[in-house]
Amino acid sequence: MKTMKKLLCAVMALTIVLSLSAAAFADEGETYKVGICNYVDDASLNQIVENIQTQLAAIGEEKGVTFDVSYDNCNADTAVLDQIIQNFIADDVDLMVGVATPVALAMQAATEDNQIPVIFSAVSDPESAGLVESNEHPGANITGTSDFLDTNAVMDLIFAENPDTDLVGLLYDVGQDSSTTPIAAAKEYLDEKGVAYKEYNGTDVPEVQLAADAMAADGVDAAFTPSDNTIMTAELSIYETLAEAGIRHYTGADSFALNGAFLGYGVDYANLGVETANMVAQVLLDGADPAELPVMTFDNGTATINTDVCEQITGKTFEELEELFAPMCTAVKPIETNEEFEDAAE
Repeated sequence: MKTMKKLLCAVMALTIVLSLSAAAFADEGETYKVGICNYVDDASLNQIVENIQTQLAAIGEEKGVTFDVSYDNCNADTAVLDQIIQNFIADDVDLMVGVATPVALAMQAATEDNQIPVIFSAVSDPESAGLVESNEHPGANITGTSDFLDTNAVMDLIFAENPDTDLVGLLYDVGQDSSTTPIAAAKEYLDEKGVAYKEYNGTDVPEVQLAADAMAADGVDAAFTPSDNTIMTAELSIYETLAEAGIRHYTGADSFALNGAFLGYGVDYANLGVETANMVAQVLLDGADPAELPVMTFDNGTATINTDVCEQITGKTFEELEELFAPMCTAVKPIETNEEFEDAAE
């Protein structure tokens, strides 16, 4: 009898071990469908998408799984956006990735009933946009990565470079949710400092060009734009106007500087893409619940200066600006206007 009990115990132990081993490798060989939608074709957002795809491929190879990625770009067209999302749903994707706030909001609305997990990326203010209950506890089927902008830090750079700045242009698209909070913060900062400001708006490239012309005519000293996709798209069409007028364009992403703006300040968008992919893997491979997976934010301490226009605008070399800004930033980097983008804009 004792021998039989020992044998039974051994069999049960072996069964448990085999079950645990099977569970540990349950996902190996699996294919996960992921639908990624980008809001608009610009340097920052494209960089995010590229790094999401690259990181998912690397994770898939490491874990022995396949991420079947469907990618599309709605180019700021809401009808196209809705159709893309419906295509993802019809294709029975396991998870959607929404790049930029408008895409994330559309995905949120489309998944209220089916509860398909959504990971967003490059959403500046998820709480104010109504995407999550809080960044710490999203509360539903949606979470992601944020490119939250420290507006006061950008304002500090403006006055460090030119203490005599007395008129700041606030250039943004009123329809971009990502601009709402930073513009309000900029107004509060400038009001407290007693510096005048004027708002300039545009919803497409021609309107933004007119706004740039108006800033030049008004004698604006510096302009501020948050991580606004409309202005980003138009930057190649306005940077020469601003440079010729001596207007320092301070912006909320390094890709603005790549497109000709004087300075971009914000997150590393390549890293943003990598971490977005890691969150996708947490949900699909590790079983993380988006409702309890905190929104990821990043250190906004990197200033990127366009070396093609900095001396023309400020009379200072990159080295002089680097020394000036270094105590206020985690890094100060040079960048040149992307000739490929520049040619495309002409």
